Amino acid sequence: METGRVTVERVGGKSTVTRSFSKYPLKFILPNKVGSAGTDAVWIYALTYGGGIVSGDRISCEFFVGNGCTAVLTTQASTKVYKSLGSRCSEQLLEARIGSDALLVVIPDPVTCFSTARYAQKQVFRVVADSSSLLLVDWITSGRHESGEKWEFELYKSTNQILLVDDDDRPLFVDSVLLEQGSISSIADRMLDYQVIAMIVILGPKLKNIQNQVHESVKRLMSDQLHMPYSGVRASSNHAKPNSSSAFNNKPQLVASCSPFGPKGVGVVVRIAATTTESVYKFLNHQLSGMESLIGVPPYR
Repeated sequence: METGRVTVERVGGKSTVTRSFSKYPLKFILPNKVGSAGTDAVWIYALTYGGGIVSGDRISCEFFVGNGCTAVLTTQASTKVYKSLGSRCSEQLLEARIGSDALLVVIPDPVTCFSTARYAQKQVFRVVADSSSLLLVDWITSGRHESGEKWEFELYKSTNQILLVDDDDRPLFVDSVLLEQGSISSIADRMLDYQVIAMIVILGPKLKNIQNQVHESVKRLMSDQLHMPYSGVRASSNHAKPNSSSAFNNKPQLVASCSPFGPKGVGVVVRIAATTTESVYKFLNHQLSGMESLIGVPPYR
């Protein structure tokens, strides 16, 4: 059952919300203006009553960004997923259609799942080939650090699809992340002390310069971090090995990769793992600062 819908169309030469509907547990806030007066962008804040998603909640929302429009979908704080009651799973579905020469920017704060939580989300974006533009940030933290919780939720699944609406919904990009407690190893064991994972998708002609800048910046960053002088010890007569715990402690606080996707590299996907949420906020703010001219303010400022 649909819990929210927003339509953005050009009215008087400007991006304008022409329809907005939401019901419990979802609420939209639409500020009159964000950033400079000369920027043509609509901002949409998505909130949930009670500050989070309760066990068994089902949230489904649709967004339509009309031709030539720009819309930003964001949050005011992290999306909290509360503890699960039994095996009940909370679910969230977002479907968006982005018109020709239109831009949708999805820049939420991270999802934070409480201990025993079960959560699944799916986001589907329908775009016009070589015309629509999309910036998507999708990320999760390990949990409530102040309560000592780290990767203690039961299930997290996030699926993202970008489909070509002018080609019978042919998939352009499909990605799925599944984190589930296992009988052999826990999520925490597999994450090796990294506390945040994130993905950034940058697609379309309006973001080509951002794509190129981010691609080169990530390559530089990881080259600087990973090409470190060798610090191993000389093998002694009893073939002593370097201290593995020391090598582990020297791992980068943030690692990232950047890869093109689609025909002629029409989009790029950046993947991140980090030891702190703050380092990812800083990374996003720096890498996406060029968005200010398009949406009024830099993301995650």
